[in-house]
Amino acid sequence: MPPAYVVHFEIPVADLDRATTFYEAVFDLALERRDVDGYTMAFFPRGDGHPGTAGALAAGDVYVPGRQGPILYFDVPDIDAVLDRAQALGAPVLYPKTAIGPLGYVAEFGDSEGNRIALTQAPN
Repeated sequence: MPPAYVVHFEIPVADLDRATTFYEAVFDLALERRDVDGYTMAFFPRGDGHPGTAGALAAGDVYVPGRQGPILYFDVPDIDAVLDRAQALGAPVLYPKTAIGPLGYVAEFGDSEGNRIALTQAPN
C-alpha cells in the first residue's frame, strides 16, 4: 500500500474577506477566490514543481475556526518578518521564534479568525 501524502489543506474562517486580507498581508502573496462544492475559498498559490502542498481559506457552515486540532506549518524564509507583519495586524504571537537545532526555527501566531498557525524557517 502506498503512503498517504498530504495534498491539500483548508483553514476554517468566519469572514473570508477579513482572512484573505490578513493572509495576503502576512505572507505577502495573493490568494485566488473560487467556489468549490458550494463553498467560497481563497487558494494559496502553488507552482508546479515546487515543494509544498495546496491549500485554501474556507468559509461556510462546516468550517469552524479554532486553536484546537491540527497545526499547519508554513515554511518561510524569514520568521521575524512574518511575525512582524502578523503583529502589525493585531495577531498574537502564541509561540515565539525558537531554535530547533539543525532544523532551524519555529514560531506560532494566532490568525484573524482565531486559528493557530505555525511557521518554520531553515537554519541560516
